[in-house]
Amino acid sequence: MQASTTDDNRLTQKRIRIRIPKQYHQDPVISRLISDYNLTVNITAAILGGNANGDGWFDLELRGTITNIRRSLDYLNELDLEIWNDTETDGW
Repeated sequence: MQASTTDDNRLTQKRIRIRIPKQYHQDPVISRLISDYNLTVNITAAILGGNANGDGWFDLELRGTITNIRRSLDYLNELDLEIWNDTETDGW
């Protein structure tokens, strides 16, 4: 069991793409990934109309522990956001 705990605290990076529907435009969804889950978030691409009438699409690099990234993905799933997993790499 100890090895699993150590593995879960290992730093990793995961790339995802998410769709944030219009009803969440006033919610700090990406900011919560940083503050609530202690992640470093890099927005590598984004599409969001100037008048924000439609959905927003974001390509994100999430950096942090495996545990915190898993918890942050659970949070995004609880919001019922579309998430496309891209890659996960060990280390920074």
